[in-house]
Amino acid sequence: MPAESTPEPGIPGESGTSARRRRAKGRRRKPRSTRSKALLVTAWTAAGIVVLGGAGAGFVYFKLNGNIKSVDINQVLGTDRPTKVDNGSENILVLGSDTRSGGNEKLGGGTDDGTARSDTAMIVHVYEGHKKASVVSIPRDTLIERPSCTDADGVTHDAASDVMFNSAYATGGATCAVKTVESLTGIRMDHYVEVDFSGFQKLIDELGGVKVTTTEDIDDPDSHLNLTAGTHKLTGKQALGLVRTRHGVGDGSDLGRIQLQQAFIKALVNQAKQVGVLSSPKKAYDLAMTATKTVTTDSELGSVSNLASFANGLKGISSSNMTMVTMPVQYDAEDANRVLIDKDKSQLVWKALKNDRAIPKAATEGTATGTAKDVVSAG
Repeated sequence: MPAESTPEPGIPGESGTSARRRRAKGRRRKPRSTRSKALLVTAWTAAGIVVLGGAGAGFVYFKLNGNIKSVDINQVLGTDRPTKVDNGSENILVLGSDTRSGGNEKLGGGTDDGTARSDTAMIVHVYEGHKKASVVSIPRDTLIERPSCTDADGVTHDAASDVMFNSAYATGGATCAVKTVESLTGIRMDHYVEVDFSGFQKLIDELGGVKVTTTEDIDDPDSHLNLTAGTHKLTGKQALGLVRTRHGVGDGSDLGRIQLQQAFIKALVNQAKQVGVLSSPKKAYDLAMTATKTVTTDSELGSVSNLASFANGLKGISSSNMTMVTMPVQYDAEDANRVLIDKDKSQLVWKALKNDRAIPKAATEGTATGTAKDVVSAG
């Protein structure tokens, strides 16, 4: 179902009934328009995380502070939220939006129409002791019940049924995205981080590229990516193409693209740990400048000192201690371009995170999530 010929469910304000009427009966999944592209973001990427911890007090903090954009999630959402679990763990919602404004218009392949959607969403759960983490990706094409929410400008948006997950961000920005995730999971998000296209690409270049290995050729003209099977050190442009591609792997669905993103995260963590920022003050400063210009955070992380402290708390996590999963879903029988939450399996994931335990393998067995093919590995 090409996106240019049929509008997507999830349009803000659209009723669930009208959305269902437009959903076609199951067809083979087809590639969607290049206008909606995912951007990899993780807490590690967003902060330049390893970098900020080593940038040191010798740099111009006021200049770095002025780069960081923040949203006061806690003030807007108030007390009507899941209770924070006091077990030493942390949960961070990391988003990549497909806004076409500013330097992202050229990279996004579209025009600035004043809207944005969260085409990449991940819950990063950092376990007690901050030596291990689980990352749960939420497919953008998941049909959900979106709660009513108030955006950062104080405008309240009605609840909606049977809409795509990424419409939450389009409707009410960061605060609505956080509330939607908390509604789906029953887990409080302690922090929020968001990254844009252009900053991501520049950050990878300044890190010196990221090494990945592909098990098969990847050729996607829409994301401008052409890789033969083997090991590659990706430039920023190639890395952006990899985390955006969906036509070059699998059935063209978002689930295949998520697999690429998750593999790239591990490769990125490995690369970041190898960067000698302390031996090169200029490199550290350049990376810190790019990272702080790239991110939007919750207000608690909205300063260099807080972001650096947060970054230092994650530096002990290696890629071998990161578990990567996708929220358990099933293909929608009424529209093969959409997925539905497997509620029973998903509860296994959320229960594990609430109790600061490992996600059981049974959570993804027998789901669409568990059938996606790995074609990229770190290094």
